[in-house]
Amino acid sequence: MTFQDLVTIAPFAAAVLVAAGVIAVDIAAPGRRGPALFVALGGLTIVGALTIVTGSTPAAAFGGTYRVDELTTFLDVIFVGIVAITLLVAPDYLGSRRLPMGEFAAVLIFAMTGAMLIAASADLLVLFIGLELMVLPGYLLAAYHKSDGYSTEGAIKYFLLGSFSSAIFLFGLTFVWGLTGTTRIAEVAASLAAMTSGGGLSAGLALGLAFMTTGVAFKIAAVPFHYWTPDAYQGSPTPVTGYLSVGPKVGAFALILRLFVEALGPLKADWLPVIVVLAILTMTLGNLVALTQTNVKRMLAYSSIAHTGYMLVGLAAFAAGRLEGLEGLLYYGAAYSAMNLGAFAVISALQKRPGVTSNLDTFAGLGRREPILAILMTLFLLSLTGIPPTAGFFAKAYVILAAVQASQAGTGVLGVLAVVAVLNAAAAAFYYLRVVVYMFMRDPASEQPALPHGRLLWTGLVITTILTIAFGLFPGPLLDIVGAAARAIG
Repeated sequence: MTFQDLVTIAPFAAAVLVAAGVIAVDIAAPGRRGPALFVALGGLTIVGALTIVTGSTPAAAFGGTYRVDELTTFLDVIFVGIVAITLLVAPDYLGSRRLPMGEFAAVLIFAMTGAMLIAASADLLVLFIGLELMVLPGYLLAAYHKSDGYSTEGAIKYFLLGSFSSAIFLFGLTFVWGLTGTTRIAEVAASLAAMTSGGGLSAGLALGLAFMTTGVAFKIAAVPFHYWTPDAYQGSPTPVTGYLSVGPKVGAFALILRLFVEALGPLKADWLPVIVVLAILTMTLGNLVALTQTNVKRMLAYSSIAHTGYMLVGLAAFAAGRLEGLEGLLYYGAAYSAMNLGAFAVISALQKRPGVTSNLDTFAGLGRREPILAILMTLFLLSLTGIPPTAGFFAKAYVILAAVQASQAGTGVLGVLAVVAVLNAAAAAFYYLRVVVYMFMRDPASEQPALPHGRLLWTGLVITTILTIAFGLFPGPLLDIVGAAARAIG
């Protein structure tokens, strides 16, 4: 290991040290929530700063298995932001249920290190290690409220299906390694390009591609591999649900970028039809089932499935030859993280009093009881719907426009995909706006006074609100960043 290697991995190493520091502080000051939270948030600030500083220059470490480029830096900043906002939102919810803060923060940061390792992977084995380091803490977080039967049930389903999908994914990687003789992503791409230059896929390569696609589809909750999502989201503590809806999803798309876009790039023509089918099924089923939900957390779970479909539209547009599709996917990841975390932050605030559900009745009369929360929830729901000029509108517009451009360039199926995306976005307006109707046009079921909310929760809500508005009104700076990130691998 050289000094340059240490500099290159500094953000990842710092994140691991922060998680270890949170555990040490929690042991030294048991039962006190403040010190562990202070170390976690302060450490994440340092990790974010190191990410920006060290990511200004592309570099590699450990013989090229760990690589930092514009994409790595962009994704790492998103991961740090997701975890930081989750930690700001969580104390009110966890405190009222006497759930420990130190363990929560440490497990969450360890999950972040896995996502960071995925983003920097230049080797298939490192990629898989990062994937497991990201998802294993997720199982723990889903079951964090262990005295709640719904939390335990959702976590068990998440763990079982997640374990199966990891095994399936690893099986696919072994096919690629066996056929190419290497695990280095750049060398895999070169070997596959040579192997497929004279014809179609071999049987072994087709099997490997099928297994890897299935494994990744589980991780992003694409239909028909989505069954764990509603129960895991509804049963998890609400701050955990907010994290699960964006953190592992963006991390899994980081894996897709490193694996499918880079390593399997020469096979784009072969996996494009599969992505198109997955996108159509995921958008359509996610939205249709969300229409029938009366629990807002479960509704947002199916909504999250639908948003996976929209992000797959960007991936399909890139596979059809449009770099704008990759840019749109990255923009969507950032915008969706902000608006969805904001929506779950509002739900967490409403559930500060133990026993409060996330059913639609809980939101009845919220505009009268807590008008600020109602206004913020309306903003986040409008953004998730795709109403201009919010971040959600431009996120959908960019991926759909990329699909239209690919269709005009000769890939006709992308035109169909764009039409399906538009129709699904229109259908989604019903279940999002239904919550708004309950907040402002329905009488509350009870007149219980609202509990005061902590400053950290309000800080998280302010940050997500600013990002949701800023990404919509001023998309230029973010587009420049995602353009550089997309060009790093596209």
